[in-house]
Order: sequence, then C-alpha cells, then structure tokens
Amino acid sequence: MASIDQAVRYLSGGNIQKVIIARELSQNPQILVALYPTRGLDVGSAEYVHKVILEEREKGVTTILISEDLDELFRLSDRIGVIFRGKIIGIVDPKETTIIEIGLLMAGHKNED
Repeated sequence: MASIDQAVRYLSGGNIQKVIIARELSQNPQILVALYPTRGLDVGSAEYVHKVILEEREKGVTTILISEDLDELFRLSDRIGVIFRGKIIGIVDPKETTIIEIGLLMAGHKNED
C-alpha cells in the first residue's frame, strides 16, 4: 500500500483476501466459515490463507471449510463431509481415505461397510 489511507479495492486479490481475513479474525470468532478461501489466489497468498486457517484451528477455533479443491481439503481438514443431492452422504477421516473414495461419495456411491 502506498499509504494507510489507500482504499482496499486498489490492492491485489491476494492482499484483499488478507485484509478480509485479518478483519474477521480480529473479532476472535469461535467459528470460522471459509468458503472457497483460496479460489483465484496465487500460490503465495493461498499458502498464507492455509497457514492462518491452521493457526486458528490450533487456537481451538472451529472451522468449516467449503472447497472444491480436494488437495486443500485433505491438507486442512480433520474430517471431510461429502454432500450429494443436498444430503450428507458420508463423513471420512482424510488420513484414512483416498481421493477415489471421496470421488465415489461425490457421485452418490455410499460405502455400506
């Protein structure tokens, strides 16, 4: 920024995202809802967003991450819930599942162990 008085709208997308995150987290939320948090961001900005989400998790903030990026979901999630036709079809542990299994759930194939 050229000065503290510069309007946020003149920042890059990644920097706008950082300002929004800082603003929201300054309220010390108990729940953080992150909807497509890195869509359209460059690699550096996406890494920053991931770092912040993980830091908030370590502080005990409940985080609901909504994303189409499976790598992002596997990297940041303790559990992954898959919705198919408006209903939760499965909840899996990312450490104990595969992208193929997630894909099958996304297609409506529920595992009936």
